[in-house]
Amino acid sequence: QVQLVESGGGLVQAGGSLRLSCVASGRTFNNYGMGWFRQAPGKEREFVAAITWSGGYTYYADSVKGRFTISRDNAKNTVYLQMNRVNPEDTAVYYCAARGSPVVTSRENTYHYWGQGTQVTVSS
Repeated sequence: QVQLVESGGGLVQAGGSLRLSCVASGRTFNNYGMGWFRQAPGKEREFVAAITWSGGYTYYADSVKGRFTISRDNAKNTVYLQMNRVNPEDTAVYYCAARGSPVVTSRENTYHYWGQGTQVTVSS
């Protein structure tokens, strides 16, 4: 079992930056591929970014490519999402997810553990 706790959400102006963190506890963190997903009001949850267990490969949704960066620190059992040049369309609840495989995907049904989410609101 893996427990995930996100933090770092809040209110930010368009064009600004925010860094989300997700701390994992339970099983060995560095055996898991990690992902970030988000769900805006009235919309389906969507993939944002993912990172392999080693951190050697990252994968982004087209909507955030070049603006967001996913990274991880296995010594701290933490994965990050650095969000730059945010816009109002980035407003959503952001979820951290873990899958019991070193390989990552964008499909949420392949992730086994989820955090409770952290709200990000971007004002125009």
